[in-house]
Amino acid sequence: MSIADNKKAFHDYFIEEQFEAGVVLQGWEVKAIRAGRVQLKEAYVIVKNDEIFLFGAHIGALPTASTHISPEALRTRKLLLNKSEINKLVIKVERAGYTLVPVNMHFKGGRIKLQIGLAKGKKQYDKRDTEKDRDWQREQQQMMKIHRR
Repeated sequence: MSIADNKKAFHDYFIEEQFEAGVVLQGWEVKAIRAGRVQLKEAYVIVKNDEIFLFGAHIGALPTASTHISPEALRTRKLLLNKSEINKLVIKVERAGYTLVPVNMHFKGGRIKLQIGLAKGKKQYDKRDTEKDRDWQREQQQMMKIHRR
């Protein structure tokens, strides 16, 4: 079940490979995410000291769940992956010029997981081509719907 999607990631990048990572969260963050108070639009993922971190993901605190602490909505969160996956990502990011972007946050087995995309940036003309293809697909679906009637 999807909690939050990063639609901007597919607009700005070619997503070539995806990985599923666990997220280290505090209790108030889990409650806020379950309430749907998360935004991945401006978030990004970096590799630092052979660890992977999520920056810029906004998790808005619930007023009822965070009364005794001062929550920080944009704090850095550590991502949990296998060592082999981390090594693969480090090599791709540092040597091949790829970027790591958060694609989707979802539930899996009662836990919150983050889908990370290994991505290459799109040029402006690539973005226009993608938009044209999407518009053409929409027109085709409308024509098929009218033709069936």
